[in-house]
Amino acid sequence: MEQHCLQKVITPLLFVLIFGTSFESKAQNNPQAEPKSSFWQKVQIGGGLGLGFGSGFTNISVAPSAIYNVNQYVAVGAGLQYSYLRQRDFYNSHLYGASVIGLFNPIEQVQLSVEVEQLRADVKTDNAFYNGISDNFWNTGLFLGVGYRMENVTIGARYNILFQEDKGVYGDALMPFVRVYF
Repeated sequence: MEQHCLQKVITPLLFVLIFGTSFESKAQNNPQAEPKSSFWQKVQIGGGLGLGFGSGFTNISVAPSAIYNVNQYVAVGAGLQYSYLRQRDFYNSHLYGASVIGLFNPIEQVQLSVEVEQLRADVKTDNAFYNGISDNFWNTGLFLGVGYRMENVTIGARYNILFQEDKGVYGDALMPFVRVYF
């Protein structure tokens, strides 16, 4: 069943990527098209999408971001994030916020990162034991990461040095990531 759901998500994404790429290549061949400024030639757009469904569980996440390539070694950027999580008969939460990221590529295949993330968490319990308790708080993360880079995709892990067990929105200080910028 998971493979079927994954296929439903991947097929439209591939269509958009292929369809969008064909328009971009035609626009590049247009002699009347205005050339991009040098600033916009160094900007890359990317981010992440997440969908998770299970027996009474829902997780939806949208995290667009953009980076500016200062040179071949350094990039800086910013991003937004929104996540909705729900466990039926237990809790639901909304997380939203922003982040600032710095990327360093000492060699082409290795990417080091530092990221500051500020999230607002709005959590409400649905469980009778907790009697509908609500909790609203800010969560700050300072992540140091390392990844293997292949052109515009980086796969790696990041560590939240501000992580405190039983506090905040994450269950662990170490988290895997996949970054994609176009």
